Amino acid sequence: MTLVFSPRRPLPNVAQSTHVLEDAMPLMTSANVRSMRSRTRRIFNAALGIAATIPAMGVVEARASSETLTETESRNKATVETAFQAWAAGTGGPFDLLADDARWTIEGYSLASKTYSSREELMREVIRPFNARMKEPLKPSIRRVYADGDGVVVFFDARGMARDGQPYVNTYAWFLDMRHDRIVRVSAFFDSIVFNDLWTRVSPGP
Repeated sequence: MTLVFSPRRPLPNVAQSTHVLEDAMPLMTSANVRSMRSRTRRIFNAALGIAATIPAMGVVEARASSETLTETESRNKATVETAFQAWAAGTGGPFDLLADDARWTIEGYSLASKTYSSREELMREVIRPFNARMKEPLKPSIRRVYADGDGVVVFFDARGMARDGQPYVNTYAWFLDMRHDRIVRVSAFFDSIVFNDLWTRVSPGP
């Protein structure tokens, strides 16, 4: 048996390889370099943002769990919750808590969006015409109630049946300012598309 050895290939010239690499470097245009730097910067900023958010979330959760309501906050929260229970039962509602000169702002771009400068103006232009479009009255279902100082925030769903037999379902967030157990100012948010559909589709009943 005869072994045949092929001649060894010469090792690459390191200096020559270095020159080849240097010659190839101009192929990386300045645009490519800027793109790589931009991508690296975005990754770094994202990582830094996540790292900063995690402890902040922990602080918020710890604060929410450790703080207790003041006497005023507890009273305001209980007053609003009782009014919503009466609304759901059909025996009253939060509009009974409105001061005569309460300012109620419907935010967004619904057909009813504006600031109403008194309880009577709100009832006349929005609440009574809305109720006149309903076959079954609107009933709320609270998700969350928050109290902070003189403010109470109510996040809730509401459901009813319109006069044309179609259900009305919307989600609301009311930001209430309280004074002496009365509501003096409100910013109200809801789905404007759902509201506008009812407002234009259904005519008020007698």
